[in-house]
Amino acid sequence: MGKATGFMEYARLKEGSEAPAARLKHYKEFVIHLNEGDAKIQGARCMDCGIPFCNNGCPVNNIIPDWNDLVYRGNYKEALDTLHSTNNFPEFTGRICPAPCEAACTLGINNDAVGIKSIEHFIIDKGWENGWVVPQPPAIKTGKKVAVVGGGPAGMAAAQQLARAGHDVTLFEKNDRIGGLLRYGIPDFKMEKSHIDLRVEQMKAEGVTFRTGVFVGKDFPETVNNWSKETVSPEQLQKDFDAIIISGGAEAPRDLPVPGRELKGVHFAMDFLPQQNKVNAGDKLKSQIMATGKNVVVIGGGDTGSDCVGTSNRHGAAAVTQFELMPQPPESENKPLVWPYWPIKLRTSSSHEEGCERDFAVTTKRLEGKGGKVEKLIAARVEFKDGKMVEVPDSEFEIKADLVLLAMGFVSPVAQVLEAFGVEKDARGNAKATTDGEGCYKTSVDKVFAAGDMRRGQSLVVWAIREGRQCARAVDEFLMGASLLPR
Repeated sequence: MGKATGFMEYARLKEGSEAPAARLKHYKEFVIHLNEGDAKIQGARCMDCGIPFCNNGCPVNNIIPDWNDLVYRGNYKEALDTLHSTNNFPEFTGRICPAPCEAACTLGINNDAVGIKSIEHFIIDKGWENGWVVPQPPAIKTGKKVAVVGGGPAGMAAAQQLARAGHDVTLFEKNDRIGGLLRYGIPDFKMEKSHIDLRVEQMKAEGVTFRTGVFVGKDFPETVNNWSKETVSPEQLQKDFDAIIISGGAEAPRDLPVPGRELKGVHFAMDFLPQQNKVNAGDKLKSQIMATGKNVVVIGGGDTGSDCVGTSNRHGAAAVTQFELMPQPPESENKPLVWPYWPIKLRTSSSHEEGCERDFAVTTKRLEGKGGKVEKLIAARVEFKDGKMVEVPDSEFEIKADLVLLAMGFVSPVAQVLEAFGVEKDARGNAKATTDGEGCYKTSVDKVFAAGDMRRGQSLVVWAIREGRQCARAVDEFLMGASLLPR
């Protein structure tokens, strides 16, 4: 498990990055992965802790101590094989995962946790640089046909696993490119889309057929991006395929029902962010929501809000303010109380470092403007009393707002898709399917399975990959009676 005394000898090393002033001029990735020497030292910090809680902290159960040790010893290709044994796309998670594994690291109880994410980033980039990431086509074809609906990380993981098991897999994506919210949502400066393109080419070589611009279902809400040019009915898929996986994202956004919501200049984050992704890909848009020279207010303190901050600053916003409804969390967690679970603490993203005013415990009361266009936001302070959130008396204030971006999360998958398939939904509007026992990941409709956000609701990319992999095994068992795919 690395060097026995490494955790006492070496400090945690943060990955290098381009300075904020320089990186604001472009949309390329600016984080630099570790060099070999630094990666070995970081791998050496992994303790022989007996019970590696990091494995359980990681949703895909990465075998973290093993590849830490392999990196420490310079066995990079074997480290890559170990990493790939649990994670189809470590170049995604090595860049954008919040690293719950590090929160569970035993060393993190009274020291800086092992830099697991930075080591993962190093391993997969080393693999691509040396040509070690190659297609793994099946030796034998089963003749079974599987449709995967939704081209995000859950659908991609499921499709790749099933293709490697020998099934004929067709992946349907309503947008013009594969990737889901990885493609149209996460900014390029956090993850360039060439990483998705490389995996798509690998999957094509493994036998996956991609059909983009195809919406599976019937009606589609205007509040969710849909660049499809063709529609296929669920009934047709059930006729043509032996099994179907629905693996779309939780794309129904949470709205802000306040006076003035209808004013021009008030947009969902997922109207704003995907447009910039498309422009970066070389697409020409008839119009684009721009933050240039504007006073931008981002409502929502999570990752999507942070992405809006970074994109607005790259547009050249005059000022960016981010509001969060909840109180400001502590700067550091109470480790004896929360370890090995994910702690609530103040997190400052790279986008915040680039320039942003953050304010907590703020509620939006109304939006005001002239000529049908937003000009200011009226807000107030809130606090918890007797377990309820209430407005602080005489705390109302206003702020200039030429552009208001709603980044308050997502409430559920697109209901119309689930209703088109006729699957039973749970209380939160997700596809109802268990992850335990016989029939796991199977919905109430014959041959139809669900995975990722479609089943569990809004979550992390790493959870989507886990669900895609596990659902693939469930489908393989359903089709063949048994499966050699990993659980």
